[in-house]
Amino acid sequence: MGIPLLAWPAAIAIGASLGLLGSGGSILTVPLLVYVLGQDEKVAIAGSLAVVGTVALVGSLPFLKERLVDGRAVVVFGVPAAAGSWLGSAGSAFVPGYLQLALFAVVMLVASFFMLRPPRLAAAEPRHRAPWRGALDGLGVGALTGMVGVGGGFLIVPALVLQGGLPMRRAIGTSLMLIAIQAGVGFVQHLRLLHAASLSLDWPLLGLITTLAIVGSLVGTRLAVRLSQLQLRRVFGVFLIGMGIYILVRSLH
Repeated sequence: MGIPLLAWPAAIAIGASLGLLGSGGSILTVPLLVYVLGQDEKVAIAGSLAVVGTVALVGSLPFLKERLVDGRAVVVFGVPAAAGSWLGSAGSAFVPGYLQLALFAVVMLVASFFMLRPPRLAAAEPRHRAPWRGALDGLGVGALTGMVGVGGGFLIVPALVLQGGLPMRRAIGTSLMLIAIQAGVGFVQHLRLLHAASLSLDWPLLGLITTLAIVGSLVGTRLAVRLSQLQLRRVFGVFLIGMGIYILVRSLH
């Protein structure tokens, strides 16, 4: 099944964002599925988790090969994040789709704040947190993933750098693996809820979007070492403000 020409660059940008920044994939995927391809909100959130989880997993492979995925962070953060994703996905059954989109828009605006304040990321001294605090962060980010379909990379990357003391490249690789874990768990729960509501996913469409996004992810990973993270985050942050306001207004109407 084909997709509109406008959706092709958007699908590639999903993966490019993950490869370049370790975040931002789902923040592009949900609007693409809802506003460009006309999907129901709950179907789009489930589809976003499928696309972003798969792309993040594939995108993490080059980092794994270079040993740029932190195993300790994956365990400490990832296990609670998976549990939170499962709980958030279950709770989404009781929230109307338009409210999920409104919350999604708020998350985009919060993400823009994190994207527009990268100088502190580079200047701050890393502060190693107690494992239980990292686990609590994982639980919260995972719950957000399950509820609105965001991977949470914009929260994970700063936490790994500032609180975990990881270099940026290692934080991005670790973030991709964490996104893959929690998105996968959330997707399984959302798939069950869709079946219960007699809704279904457009698998050929998701397969095409995922393929395009994987291409973008591999390109983004290669470009990440050559481009300015600061400038990329600023541009993406400004984009998120505009998109977040648009989605918030649309969903509340």
